Amino acid sequence: MSEAGNDSPWTATVLTLFPAMFPGPLGQSLAGRALQAGKWRLDALDIRDFARDKHRSVDDTPFGGGAGMVMRPDVLDRAIRAARRPGYKLIYLSPRGRLLTQDTVIALSAEPGVTLICGRFEGVDERVLQAHGAEEMSVGDYVLSGGEPAAMVLIDACVRLLPGVMGNAETSAEESFTDGLLEYPHYTRPALWRDADGREWAAPDILVSGHHEKVKSWRRAEAERLTRERRPDLWMKYLCGTAVEAAVGK
Repeated sequence: MSEAGNDSPWTATVLTLFPAMFPGPLGQSLAGRALQAGKWRLDALDIRDFARDKHRSVDDTPFGGGAGMVMRPDVLDRAIRAARRPGYKLIYLSPRGRLLTQDTVIALSAEPGVTLICGRFEGVDERVLQAHGAEEMSVGDYVLSGGEPAAMVLIDACVRLLPGVMGNAETSAEESFTDGLLEYPHYTRPALWRDADGREWAAPDILVSGHHEKVKSWRRAEAERLTRERRPDLWMKYLCGTAVEAAVGK
């Protein structure tokens, strides 16, 4: 059951030219076990099934000229109409879309599910996106050969937040981006590790001290340090958020 209160499991419906790519990595580990257990559902629809010519054509040359091909609006329209469910957000995976963030993932995982369009070629006809009010979403500032890997990223991020998927609820509360910071470093046994070159590496003394409050403070400080050094954009947002909270609390 999704957190939206639907009796059916959270469902990802994927429109793709390569349905055999699914579930792929989503059939393994946490997502795979949850899929087998019925905690979520995956439907991969072949866009070519909605073509109406003997060659199952889904693309054509772009108006105005240029390299590559463009996915036809009529074929994709039929696929979308067959796949969409009431209350499901329609998302087109695209490098020009809004960046996928943890806040977005949290919101999507609380809905009944999502319908994802995986583009290929040079993209899809703009009109079909406008006709259906599709939201464009990007998983990063780079270009993939198709939307399928991006769809898997989005689905995996959502599925792990569904009730009963992760064994320890505290784990997700301490991960990167949960409170605007990157995650702190992790260490485990042995406390003193010697690598293959003979160098010795000791775990921070504070982590083996048994002082839980000091450990908590150390982790927070490390999360802040890493965010400041590696993601100055996140650090500035975090500082602004902290300043607003302080002002409201006065």
